[in-house]
Amino acid sequence: MTAYDIIIEPINSEKSYDGIPSKKYTFKVVKSATKTQIKAAVEKIFSVKVIKVNTVNYDGKLKRMGRNEGRRSAYKKAIVTLSEDSKAIEFFESLA
Repeated sequence: MTAYDIIIEPINSEKSYDGIPSKKYTFKVVKSATKTQIKAAVEKIFSVKVIKVNTVNYDGKLKRMGRNEGRRSAYKKAIVTLSEDSKAIEFFESLA
C-alpha cells in the first residue's frame, strides 16, 4: 500500500479548521491503516515532520430513503499534529 492509498481525503469542517493555526490537520484514512503508516504517508506526501497522530473510528450514520433504511459507510479519521519547526501544509493554508 502506497502513501497515496492510505490518505483518502482531507476533512473540511469547522472543527478541523480550528486546528490549523496549531498545526493540527484532519484526514479521512483507510480503515486498516495504523498510526505509523499514517505518519509515514503524511510525511512523504507533504514533506513535513509529524510528531503525533490520533485516530478515531466512525460508524456510518443511519439514513432513510422513504421506507428503506441504510447506512453510510464507516470510516477512520486521523488528526495529525506537526512539529513547530515544520512547514504548514499548503492545501489547508488557503482555507484558514
